[in-house]
Amino acid sequence: MIGLLGGTFDPIHLGHLRLAQALSAALKLSMVRFIPAAVPPHRPQPQASAHQRAHMVSLAIAACPEFMLDTRELQRDGPSYTVNTLQALRAELGQHVSLCLLLGQDAFAGLAGWHHWQTLLEYGHIVIATRPDSATHDYSAKLQRWHDAHHVSALELLHEQPAGCIYHQAIPALPVSATAIRAALAKGEAVDACLSGAVLDYIRAEQLYLNRPC
Repeated sequence: MIGLLGGTFDPIHLGHLRLAQALSAALKLSMVRFIPAAVPPHRPQPQASAHQRAHMVSLAIAACPEFMLDTRELQRDGPSYTVNTLQALRAELGQHVSLCLLLGQDAFAGLAGWHHWQTLLEYGHIVIATRPDSATHDYSAKLQRWHDAHHVSALELLHEQPAGCIYHQAIPALPVSATAIRAALAKGEAVDACLSGAVLDYIRAEQLYLNRPC
């Protein structure tokens, strides 16, 4: 069973890594693919270049053999639609591999605004990472019905089926924000507790996020 973690990773931080580690252990994943978005459709465009963001991911995950950098979205023209990525991975890996799209609660709450969102479960599962201190989300009626129709509480079903389920997994909270990190870097404030040493060294060497809007 393979986990898929997308995002701008602008920059990748310890919150991303802890989430991937916690979900990998809880779900018994064989691998987590980190998939940087080239042109995210639902958020401001990244400040760091595609090459810089991919390199930061490679630095951050270098010590974790179960993590892999997947740059397919950076090599594709146009918006980075998740459904296209899932389709490509399904075609590449075959029909029997279980694929798990790893999402936070906020991301899932906005899913109804995604491109062809109702077809996502044709290609993989969705795992919603929940935190003990997070507020309950009010989903739209349409999203709630879709969620309820596909929600399962047995982890075994994700291993037995290649796609089609929505599963909730509680993980420890780690309140780290890329926006806050960029703001702190622009002000010259310390962010050592939020980034891996290799990523922080690269940001300093490249002089990223200095004196720029968050």
